[in-house]
Amino acid sequence: MFEACKYKVTQIDGDYAYLQKIDEEDGEPKLVARALLPPEISEGCILKYELMQYSLE
Repeated sequence: MFEACKYKVTQIDGDYAYLQKIDEEDGEPKLVARALLPPEISEGCILKYELMQYSLE
């Protein structure tokens, strides 16, 4: 089965947000369209990605 991944919102840039995987601090940030994310996100919040959906942690 799949495990949920946790991401930190490091930057919001217009219609996109940069997400850093919590357990890969040195990894490349992931660029995600804000339309796929909860509308109430802000920089520094933690998201959970599970079953192809993002939710606030």
